Amino acid sequence: MSQVDRRTLLKAGGALAAVALTSCSDTKPASAGPDGLTAAAPDWNGFRKGLTGKLYRPGETGYATAHQVFNPRFDSIQPAGVVRISTIDDVRESVLFARKNKLVCVPKGGGHSYVGGSTVSNGLVVDVGSARGISYANNIVTVGAGAKLYDVHVLLDKYGRSLPTGTCPTVGIAGLTLGGGMGIHTRTYGLTLDRVVSMQVVTADGVFRNVSATQDPELYWALRGGGGGNLGIVTSFRLATIPATKLGFFRLTWPEAKAAAVVRGWQRFAHEAPSSSWGNLHIDAQSNGTLSIHILGISTTGSAAAAAAQVESFVGSKATTRSITVKTHMEAVRYLGGGTTSPRTGFLAGSDVLRGPMDAGTINGLLGAVKAAARAKVPAAAILDPLGAQAAKEPSGGTAWPWRSALGVIQWYCGTAAHPSSAQLAAAQKFITSGHHAVAKASAGGYVNYLEAGRSVNSYYGAHLSRLRAAKKKYDSTNFFRTSYTLT
Repeated sequence: MSQVDRRTLLKAGGALAAVALTSCSDTKPASAGPDGLTAAAPDWNGFRKGLTGKLYRPGETGYATAHQVFNPRFDSIQPAGVVRISTIDDVRESVLFARKNKLVCVPKGGGHSYVGGSTVSNGLVVDVGSARGISYANNIVTVGAGAKLYDVHVLLDKYGRSLPTGTCPTVGIAGLTLGGGMGIHTRTYGLTLDRVVSMQVVTADGVFRNVSATQDPELYWALRGGGGGNLGIVTSFRLATIPATKLGFFRLTWPEAKAAAVVRGWQRFAHEAPSSSWGNLHIDAQSNGTLSIHILGISTTGSAAAAAAQVESFVGSKATTRSITVKTHMEAVRYLGGGTTSPRTGFLAGSDVLRGPMDAGTINGLLGAVKAAARAKVPAAAILDPLGAQAAKEPSGGTAWPWRSALGVIQWYCGTAAHPSSAQLAAAQKFITSGHHAVAKASAGGYVNYLEAGRSVNSYYGAHLSRLRAAKKKYDSTNFFRTSYTLT
C-alpha cells in the first residue's frame, strides 16, 4: 500500500480539526469613545514589556511568518499584532490588553481553521504554539495547547500508549479536541474530546481556571464540543490514553459503475460493523471526468482481513483491487499523516452530518455532485467518516458534541491554489453547495471542526445550543469571546 498523499491525509481520518482554539472580541476596534473623542491608541510598547513571550507587529522581522495560518488563502489578512506566548500569564495579559483596547483577539494553535479563524485583520492573534510540552504518567498525558498531533503520538509511543485523534501531523491538539476529534479509533475509543480529564483555561475575565467534571463542570461540558470557541483560551489538557497496538489496514477500490453499491455497503458497515472496525469512503473527482471510489479502513484486532471481507459482503461484490497490511502505532501515524509534517495547503471545505443511511435518490445526488465537479475539472472529493459504536456513547457527565446518534460525517473537500482566483473559489463553493443540497434530507447539520462561513450556529450544535448559550452567559456575560457564529 503506497503512502497516503496530502489530499488523502485530509480525508483519511476526518482529522483536520481545524478551527482556532477560540475566537474572541469585544467590538470592532473603536476610534472614538462615547463622548465623541478619539480613543487613545493601544500602548503596544507597554504591552510588549509586560510579556515573557514575543510580540510581532507589522513591518517587524518575523511578522510575515508569525501571522500565517495553514491555508495560504488567508495570507492577506494582517493582524495588528501577534503574540507568541511563553507563559500562561502571556495569555492572560493578551486577553486583558484586547479587552482594554477593544481589539478583536483570536488564539492560534495549529492554525488549521477552515475559515481562517486563527488570524484577524487589525486585531490581536494569541499564538499558543510554544505551549507544546507533553508529559505522561499513569495512563494520563498532559499536553500543552500548542502541541501538534505528530509530537503527541511520538511521546506516547515511548510508553506504548496513544490517543484517538485525527491524522494530520501539524494539526494542533486544542482545536481538534475542543471541536470533537474524529479518526481511525473513533468507533473503538470515541472522540478525542471523550478522553479529556481536565483542562486549564483563561476565561473572559482574565481568570485562570482548572476545569474538570468537579470544577466548573458546566464549562467542562461546554468546552468539549463547543468547537471554534466562545468561552475561553485553553492552555493545556489532561487526557486518558489508549493502548498503542498494531493495526490491521485494508484498502479496497471499485470502478465508478459500482459507486452506488459501495455507498450502500459503506452505510451498512458503519451501522453494523464491530467497534474494532473503522473505514472511511472516498469519492474523488478525477481530472478525466470520472470518479475514483475506495474505502480505507482499519481493525484494532491487528488483522484487517475480516473487516475487508465484511465490507465486500455489504457492497455485494469483491473489490477490484485490495491491499491488507499490518502496521505498528507509529507506522500507522506516519502512513495516515503522509509523513511527519504537512505543507501549507490551499483548500475550501464543508460538511454534513448524516443522521442515518441515505436513500437511493440521495446517494445518486451525492455521486452526481462529485461527478459534476469531475466534469468541470474541479479537484473535489466527498469523504465519508463513520461514527457509531463507542462514539455513540456519552462519557460521564456528557459533552456539548451533539452528534452521538449520527451514522457518520461527510466532508466536502476541494483543493485550490495557494492563492486562488475568484473563479477557482466560486467553482469550489459551487461543489460544496451542491453537495449540501444533494444530501439535505439526510443531513442533521455540520461538524464544527469543518466550519463554513455563513452557516447557522444551530446547524453545528443542534439541541445543545440552548445549554451552550447558558454556559456562555455564565462565563462570558459581556460576550467578549466571539466567533462568526456567536452563541449569544
